[in-house]
Amino acid sequence: MVFKISNALESERKITQSVIQVIALLGMYNAELARILGQQCGDIGELTSGRRCIKKGSSAWQKAALFIDTYNLLFDYFKGDGVAMYHWMRAHNKHLQGTPHFLIVDDNKLRVIHDYLLQANKTR
Repeated sequence: MVFKISNALESERKITQSVIQVIALLGMYNAELARILGQQCGDIGELTSGRRCIKKGSSAWQKAALFIDTYNLLFDYFKGDGVAMYHWMRAHNKHLQGTPHFLIVDDNKLRVIHDYLLQANKTR
């Protein structure tokens, strides 16, 4: 079951918990989150264990905020259909010229995916 993430930016703890929830909801790995946030795998381990939080104003904070917003746009686009969301993330998209999951993780194109979903939601 998927759900929309709300109030993610209200604190360092909340954004940290929210970004961990997003990877769980999308079936992603900690190592993939590390790449998205520009962190090391050990850093993500500290985030998931609660020993450390994403620092407000940091590059990781900005990327986490964008990642959470992208997830919420995906949620809105598919009206909370978790299966459709998962499939869209892992299927080739001819408009994006790639698979969204890999474009985000491997090609650092989170902003491209975000903007695509933002536009898609506006034209619905």
